[in-house]
Amino acid sequence: MLRITLQPHWRIGQDDRDGAAALDASTLLGLLAAVQGSGSIAQAGREVGLSYRHAWGLLQQAETLFGQALLVRGRGRGSALTELGVKLIWADARIGARLQPLLESLASELEGELGRVQRRQRAVPRLHASHGFAVAALREQLAARQVPVELRYRSSLEAVAALAQGDCELAGFHVPLGEFEAAAVQRYLPWLKHEQHLLVHLAVRSQGLFVAPGNPLGLHGLGDLARPGLRFVNRPEGSGTRVLTDLLLQREGIAPRAVAGYDNTELTHAAVAAYVASGMADVGIGVQTAAQRFGLHFIPLLKERYFFAMPADALDRAELRPVLGVLRSPAFRARVAALRGYEAANTGQVLALGEAFPD
Repeated sequence: MLRITLQPHWRIGQDDRDGAAALDASTLLGLLAAVQGSGSIAQAGREVGLSYRHAWGLLQQAETLFGQALLVRGRGRGSALTELGVKLIWADARIGARLQPLLESLASELEGELGRVQRRQRAVPRLHASHGFAVAALREQLAARQVPVELRYRSSLEAVAALAQGDCELAGFHVPLGEFEAAAVQRYLPWLKHEQHLLVHLAVRSQGLFVAPGNPLGLHGLGDLARPGLRFVNRPEGSGTRVLTDLLLQREGIAPRAVAGYDNTELTHAAVAAYVASGMADVGIGVQTAAQRFGLHFIPLLKERYFFAMPADALDRAELRPVLGVLRSPAFRARVAALRGYEAANTGQVLALGEAFPD
């Protein structure tokens, strides 16, 4: 089975330098991140496979290009990144978090196209889902077991609409537990039908506020979003987390226009976390795993269930059995349970709509 990986790639140059070679920033960014971790240029060079001389030369080339230092060097005190160096590291983190779903979707689409040419047939299940850490873990497990699937990251509403229109066989969406469940489910019912669809349970996960380490602004809950001067970063219209955010704001009596940054959106939980971690916003909403991976403080708000909707005859479809086999395996359940903020007790359970949402 083909496996294709696409990665963002930086090149940095000056418009006014005719003929000057642009700097390939990929190695530079890796070197800066290693210096940030070790405090040593020599150690950082070894970690990224560069000689001490080559590492120094790359840093000097970059500092000449930017016109200012990237490192503060002190005799006997190691090396630390300047503000510009830190900004470059966080910019790379934001770019990676923002583009990862798009690049994974494109890679999966390309794998499917090339695979069909090789096999001269179409028998690969199509999975449309909002981006999440358990979904990413599923893709890894499927690849490890040589189970082909075409994955496209879309909002929850787009995914269930695609299922209803026959554009995919599995559609990921998530619904909050508790007081908002009924209102959230209503958003999906135009496309999900009792007689046409089943659900397979992926995980329960915690959603909450992302804030800077130590919570320096002293935030306690969603009511703080109306605080003057607080900068919020949102999720796009149609995403399950945006639906949740709107329901929470409505409960608190906060108009969206009262939240600074309500219209400022990022595509994924990881991108929201990177945005907050880089200091471009004070608070965002997402799953606990993303907060943990970017070193942020997490304020829990509620838990939600993540499901894949599928055709009612999915258990009888030969092309879907390998995917469902991985979803229902102890190994995948353990992989989901290891994610911070995720619960996997019911992972792989197949339910009718009425069983999942009896009301």
